[in-house]
Amino acid sequence: MSASQQIISETLRTRFSQPNGSQREFERRARVIPSGMPTSALRRGRGPLATLMRRHVLHPVFQPIACLSDGSVYAHEALIRSAPSTALYSPDALLAAAENEGLNFEFETQCVSVALNQWGAIAGAGRLFVIISANVLVQKFKCCVRDSLVILVNGFGVLPRHLVLEITEHERVADMDELASVVEVIRSTGVALALDDFGDGRSSLRLWSQLKPEVVKIDKYFTKELSQHGDKLKTIQALQQIAAIFHTELIAEGIETEEDLRVLRDMGITYGQGYFLGRPALEPDSEVMKQAKSVLLDRRVAVFPELSRASVTGYLSRLSVVEAPAVGPSTTNDQIAAIFLSNPRLHALAVVVGSAPIGLINRANFMNEYSRMYYREVWGRKSGFLHANTQPRLIERNHNVDELIGILTSDDQRYLTDGFIVTENGRYVGLGTGDQLVRSVTETRINAARHANPLTFLPGNIPISHHIDRLLQSGVDFVACYADLNNFKPFNDQYGYWRGDEMIRLVAKLAVAHCDPLADFVGHVGGDDFILLYQSADWQQQCQNIVSKFARAAVELFDPPARLVGGIHAEDRHGVARFFPVTTLSIGAVRIHSGDYVNAEQVASVAARAKHDAKTSGEGLVVRQKSDYSLQP
Repeated sequence: MSASQQIISETLRTRFSQPNGSQREFERRARVIPSGMPTSALRRGRGPLATLMRRHVLHPVFQPIACLSDGSVYAHEALIRSAPSTALYSPDALLAAAENEGLNFEFETQCVSVALNQWGAIAGAGRLFVIISANVLVQKFKCCVRDSLVILVNGFGVLPRHLVLEITEHERVADMDELASVVEVIRSTGVALALDDFGDGRSSLRLWSQLKPEVVKIDKYFTKELSQHGDKLKTIQALQQIAAIFHTELIAEGIETEEDLRVLRDMGITYGQGYFLGRPALEPDSEVMKQAKSVLLDRRVAVFPELSRASVTGYLSRLSVVEAPAVGPSTTNDQIAAIFLSNPRLHALAVVVGSAPIGLINRANFMNEYSRMYYREVWGRKSGFLHANTQPRLIERNHNVDELIGILTSDDQRYLTDGFIVTENGRYVGLGTGDQLVRSVTETRINAARHANPLTFLPGNIPISHHIDRLLQSGVDFVACYADLNNFKPFNDQYGYWRGDEMIRLVAKLAVAHCDPLADFVGHVGGDDFILLYQSADWQQQCQNIVSKFARAAVELFDPPARLVGGIHAEDRHGVARFFPVTTLSIGAVRIHSGDYVNAEQVASVAARAKHDAKTSGEGLVVRQKSDYSLQP
């Protein structure tokens, strides 16, 4: 017998040898659970799971659920195992066997029994989460009155208010209303409800809304590598908003790394569960693992991941629309002319069939033809569809900006003169003009750049401000650095935007390389201005490394003659020709202590002044304190 088998065997013997935990007493307790269906399937079963269940080999292990604000153990989840020597040791194998042998109900019933029995026998502290499927929950308790459920739970030595039934959905719930009525009875006993693995593809928002569980567990898909995926962070933030509506606490499952734990803590997720916090064990843990505890008590603020490059471009959610009448294919020229004359600012008319646009009539082109001699007499009562552009540009209101840029740069400029047709789900809603398109694309680009710079894809002004505010609210000490290039404009004028962009990307690359992604934040304000927010202790050395490495690398972006003389001749801002040394980098740094400033604007202001001092002094790095500057009232 292996060591692990001996441990389990001793645990089972100890459990059943206690005064209220004998094999006979355990079986008596298990029979109290309302079945809702006969157990003959278990008696007749010849499969490996049926054999294990008749031998009562199944046993629970307990995994801690931690409070992410301080690292204390809030509860434990009971997970069922069999002996390690069997092929059915893993949970997946047990579930598959229950399905194959037709023992889903009997298996889950015994799992609940052994979990409650062991928790009562060891007098476990805190809440106990026990997994049960929605359909089995209905079968088990639909005939159970309130008092019998209390007797059932108390019979195992567990208080109802310490029990949380964790509902899973192995298959779609057949009768949601019946489940809700069963849950109502269960909740009246003091037993709480949790919804397991929300977001795994089976759990539904309707189930959350109708049952209103006290706890919802976020599926591990959303927590795995959360620190690297901005889209997952946004999804969890959306779940937080839903949880606030239903007064639900959230538990993040599958936490396996320090980085993900730090992000979840700073997001304000109440509870967490995963191997990084604690592994399943025969005896419940009283504390989370030391490394996890250290992370949770560390005051440094996590750096939130930003959305991926593909999502930076944005959508035209506010595309300007001209509410214009539409005409049909049979509308006459006289009727079209009357519409244009009564609407002098209308640049075009859409031709629609039902609500689907099929053409666009340009006002100027039509009126030129209509004003020709004898045109009204000959063509006035005939269809005006002859004048329509039958391949008009159709734009959905929520169109991707990158696709719209193709309109502005295409060889066919009719789209700028004729304008375009705006649709919503393919239905005509109005018209747009070329200048409106240019303005909308520009505004959307500017707004997107505030979130992520399109050149470096680093966080822009809005994420920078949000991170500074989070640092200030946490009370942690940090250093705000403002980096800017010296003599960049002459370089950019001399060599063009392509080489200028290369130099800006060089700054971004070095800044990111010399920041700890777990503790330090790099943002791109715009142009050649960057913000670095350090929590790392070696920030000063890292800044000096950025300055020195930039000085060596930037020289290579100059032509050989300029490298030889150490700069270029160009005009300054006043049009005066003079010599400019090779481009260098200046960084102004300000140490920020708790209580020094109250908002991001103040921090950005003093950092900009420190940057100015660094540029005027000619030193690569200048460090300042709050006492060096006085804020304007």
